[in-house]
Amino acid sequence: MGHNVRFERRAEIDAQALEDLFTAAWGSPKDGYERVFGHSFTWVAAWAGETLVGFANVAWDGDSHFFLLDTTVHPRWQRQGIGRRLVHEVIEACRGHGDWLHVDADDDLMAGFYQRCGFEPTAAGLVALSQP
Repeated sequence: MGHNVRFERRAEIDAQALEDLFTAAWGSPKDGYERVFGHSFTWVAAWAGETLVGFANVAWDGDSHFFLLDTTVHPRWQRQGIGRRLVHEVIEACRGHGDWLHVDADDDLMAGFYQRCGFEPTAAGLVALSQP
């Protein structure tokens, strides 16, 4: 794993640092993400020094279902075990507080990364709320 990377649950994260991470990894920021934290059970940040290099968020229904969202590792820090450690930290944070941790991912990510992290593929349904 990347040297000197530390992982923190529910860490205070500067909005600009999170936007910069999302932009580097996904090509665009997720503006206003600070509102999301109010609906989160937890989140995990990965830091190299003072630089945010990874992030994962967990939303929940307030009872038994958790939802892993926005698992992100900066492209320069990928393939060093950081993403897998983020997911492990999320699983451990949720254990004992509910029954299920869900993740939505494309087939390649599910068959590779997420299965190696312990997820089992399941059928799911989806409605595009932006469509009439």
